[in-house]
Amino acid sequence: MTDITSLILDDHERFRRAFAELDDLERPDELARVWEPLADLLDRHAAAEEAVFYPELIQRGADAEDETLDAVGDHNDIRDAVAEARRHPAGSAAWHAAVRQARTANSEHMAEEEDDALADFRKHADPGLREELGRKFLAFKAEHEGAKDIDTGDVDPERYVAEQERKAGKKPSGDGSLGIGGLKDSSERGAP
Repeated sequence: MTDITSLILDDHERFRRAFAELDDLERPDELARVWEPLADLLDRHAAAEEAVFYPELIQRGADAEDETLDAVGDHNDIRDAVAEARRHPAGSAAWHAAVRQARTANSEHMAEEEDDALADFRKHADPGLREELGRKFLAFKAEHEGAKDIDTGDVDPERYVAEQERKAGKKPSGDGSLGIGGLKDSSERGAP
């Protein structure tokens, strides 16, 4: 099955298991052996979600804008922690601190995404679309194996959401209005 929501959950389980495996290791070479593929998967997963999943959520989700803003911000926190860990030798105090930061940010992100964005998408996207997106998600991850050609810099959440809404033909909601029109009835506005 290639339902994108299931594939995202599969990655989440891989994250949990890899972080737990790090708890049992001490030698720098062992830590690096587990960390490097995990770091690559964290980067690829975030990029794949931003390329495939969140643009579709924006079009269909009930609370998609807030869910996406939050998710992209979380991805930035995870990317920053992964980049920080890569600046230090595996097993050093600074490396451990950065990996802990990545784990904490990722755990919070996964819980929110599982409870909100994924549940929202399952309610509003038909199974055929979820399967199609799953194939795209897998293709994206395969194309970027080892985090190849992935920009791991921060993504501005508001700019990302605005761009995805523009691509989807949705009117941006940044005008501060509730989008329900005026409060006066049509007779008070001079309408016939």
